Amino acid sequence: MKLTNLCVATGLLLASAAPLLAQSVEMTTAQGPVSVGANPENVVVFDFGVIDTMDALGVAPVGVPSPIYLDYLSDLESVTSVGTLFEPDFEQVFSLKPELIIVASRSATQREALEKIAPTIDLTLPGDDLVQEAIAQTHQLGALFGKDTEAEDLTANFEDSLAALRNETEGKGSALIVMTNGPKLSAYGPGSRFGWIHNGLGLEPADPEVDVKTHGEAISYEFIHEMNPDWLLVIDRAAAVGQDGESAQSTLDNELIHQTTAWQEDQVVYLNGANVYIAPGGIQSMQATVDQLTEAFAE
Repeated sequence: MKLTNLCVATGLLLASAAPLLAQSVEMTTAQGPVSVGANPENVVVFDFGVIDTMDALGVAPVGVPSPIYLDYLSDLESVTSVGTLFEPDFEQVFSLKPELIIVASRSATQREALEKIAPTIDLTLPGDDLVQEAIAQTHQLGALFGKDTEAEDLTANFEDSLAALRNETEGKGSALIVMTNGPKLSAYGPGSRFGWIHNGLGLEPADPEVDVKTHGEAISYEFIHEMNPDWLLVIDRAAAVGQDGESAQSTLDNELIHQTTAWQEDQVVYLNGANVYIAPGGIQSMQATVDQLTEAFAE
């Protein structure tokens, strides 16, 4: 009888513990799969792409880096600042008693140091296929925070928008992605950090031989003139990070650029630099970029 009671009690204990044991989510991180407790409430995040997607899912972190470069995330200026993307304020992070810390890309080097405060995961995206990586990350963040339905809605809308954009760009020639940084010019092609824009548009690159480098290939006005793209897609880095200096519009107001098809056909598109440069992989930033390009190509 006692043994029977013990077995029943043990069974009830295991049954009640099962949900607790199951309340974890396997996250794909830069270091491999990691099991993370589901629905963490106190989360500190050091990446704007992740913050962007969390915001879209309706999840607010308790600590974020500053400054907040993205206008659509301005509400987060009231959230506790935990340093910058590159230099965490470790004391401030510790004071928030986080259940989870998320780093990625620019902040990834701080993972081991932050791990001493709380479990820390690195959600850096490889960037080989940023569209699919961003979609997958939206779903895994949705699973982590119990927002699967919201994640499905966001990614479905993004994929539909991307398909519509491809229809708009079909047969409309070549494109060159150029980043300005004051008077400096860099080009980005397929396989680069902004290569997803080429893939998303379905536009052929004006120069498929552009080197794949983190900071792009340094180019000149003569290079753009020689490539003569049908479309010039421009990212103003200085504006994206809030620096003073020569604007992209001013930098490209050059006689050689004036002779290109892109300029003469009014097909120079100045992308929202903060969206593209600051929050790569964020579902909102990528959706906004697709929407901006769709509008430009529909005109």
